[in-house]
Amino acid sequence: MQEEVKGEGYILQYDPETGTKEIKGSGEYPYLIRYDPETKRVDFIGDLALEGPKEYKPIKDLLNGIVNAEPEPEEVTLNLRELGFSNSSGIHMLSKFVMKIRKKKGMQLVVQGSEEIAWQAKSLINLKKLLPDRLTLELE
Repeated sequence: MQEEVKGEGYILQYDPETGTKEIKGSGEYPYLIRYDPETKRVDFIGDLALEGPKEYKPIKDLLNGIVNAEPEPEEVTLNLRELGFSNSSGIHMLSKFVMKIRKKKGMQLVVQGSEEIAWQAKSLINLKKLLPDRLTLELE
């Protein structure tokens, strides 16, 4: 049975059988963040135009939970190919996530993006600079 928590502007759903987590944001810019623990992949869909750290907290908590999981994952994938927009606060949150992974000596990060989405082509390169040896950037 799926568990659900409603927060201000979002719904967090958790499936205890599979470990899958989803954060659904409502409002002017809807979004969906989906984590699959089997593949260690996080899909970002929609637009991230939230107001600062407080509104990004559920997403940040989800990402931090992945990095701090036991056993520690060898590789984590962020699939941003369907993320049409991210404001500077969203990009900052992703940068801080990369810096957390940098502290985990053996963890690899794959970031999947789209060359057709202007902000991704420009901004995702900067994530690679934060973790040059262990971040694989896949732009299609």
